[in-house]
Amino acid sequence: MSTQTKLRTEIITVTENKSYPVGTVLAVRGVFRRLGLPAIFEKHKKRGVCLASLVESLVSYKLAENFSISKASVWVNQPEMLEAFGLKPFEERTLFRVLETLGGNRAEILYDLQYRLFNTFSFEHTDVNLDWTSLVLYGDKCKLGKYGYSRDHRPDKKQITLGLAELAHPINVPIGLTVNKGNVCDVRHFNDTYEQIKPYLREDSRIVFDKGAHSKENVDLILADKMKYLTSKKLNTSDDLRIKEFSKSQAELVDPVDGVYGIKYVKPGSIDYFFFSRRLKKDQIAARKRISLRKLDEAEEIQACLDKKRGLPLKYCFRNALVDIKYFVQTRLHKMTRKQALKYLYQDSVNGREGFFCLKSSEDLTLKQALETYRKKDSIEKLIHSLKNEIEIKPVRVWTKNSIYGALLIGFLAQLVISLLRYVHVELKHTCTKFIKKSLMNLTVTIEKTKNQVKRTVYSNFDPINTLIIEKNSVIT
Repeated sequence: MSTQTKLRTEIITVTENKSYPVGTVLAVRGVFRRLGLPAIFEKHKKRGVCLASLVESLVSYKLAENFSISKASVWVNQPEMLEAFGLKPFEERTLFRVLETLGGNRAEILYDLQYRLFNTFSFEHTDVNLDWTSLVLYGDKCKLGKYGYSRDHRPDKKQITLGLAELAHPINVPIGLTVNKGNVCDVRHFNDTYEQIKPYLREDSRIVFDKGAHSKENVDLILADKMKYLTSKKLNTSDDLRIKEFSKSQAELVDPVDGVYGIKYVKPGSIDYFFFSRRLKKDQIAARKRISLRKLDEAEEIQACLDKKRGLPLKYCFRNALVDIKYFVQTRLHKMTRKQALKYLYQDSVNGREGFFCLKSSEDLTLKQALETYRKKDSIEKLIHSLKNEIEIKPVRVWTKNSIYGALLIGFLAQLVISLLRYVHVELKHTCTKFIKKSLMNLTVTIEKTKNQVKRTVYSNFDPINTLIIEKNSVIT
């Protein structure tokens, strides 16, 4: 005779119990209340559904399921979610109108948001990192979409450009967001991003940005406001002379791990920090070899087509129905072996600047200070990665300009919630967005109805991260 040692459910009974990710909702609500964000949004909508509650629900959705606006409408319109956000049932188009409203008033909203941030938190400094990226735009109707340099490796698609500003280490909180056409380069986009955050920067703040936005005009703009800057600059022919005369014995060893040596050149009005990195040289040479190998494969593919008297693959052809073009193609492969061809391509790609880079600043720093400060700028690159791949502000679909602005602002607010949680809690400082999002989503509340139709709430799936946020987080009120 067998003995039952554990209880088993033979039949699954369907119930009316509902569960939703309460951790995400509580985290977003806590940040919104602490910063007083409802007042920022409510002044832009006097009648109808509460705009602040709709924005709060969209940010919560962005950190939870995060599909389309249509799916967001279904998610928020669940009775339990409506009750959580204090809303009544609404139509799907209401959320599209929310994006239009946010986009149309984005300048004032971001200004008010910055005001609330700087008046709520006593940030230890106002040094900032600036960076720019691009997002693929699917469709042709929006006038923001233009062809340009694609960071998403989709040159065949139109795009928009995004500018971001964050308070530098150890704060790492985003404070600025600008959107421009897809063909606006970093040098031109710099002015919009800088002017947006300038009113809240203290005098003598340091602005850190990369070589893509470096120009005399941008540097002069910073200096005119009595700010400091640190940037990277493109190497030119004058730097080739420095490379030729560079000697490790005369340079200062800045980083023994990566083999970084540096020399400081003081000029009128600025200082150049000229570096050589053994690790960087190794990485760049490896990259040159990969590029050479790829070019050789392309040349061999073209030569094979010529030998067989076939047309070239379309990827090598110019295609335009209105343009007739005649061309003659010949490779050098018949004159050299594969090894010789690969060596020729490698020598053609090497310019002698491998391993060298130059930083430029308006302040007198040590070589180590300049290098470490610039290296910490990678926090804004991680912020961009988080926005794109974890908050998932892409892909951007065909909407009106204001709808696109509004959708990106929702993504920015979602990232701000995560960044503030990291700022408040030292324990979360090195926890990536993905893990914080997952932890908040795991914390669920189940609304259980008893036989007497009495509601009972059960919280489950606590873990160290969401427990820390809910129990000890001073942002959550």
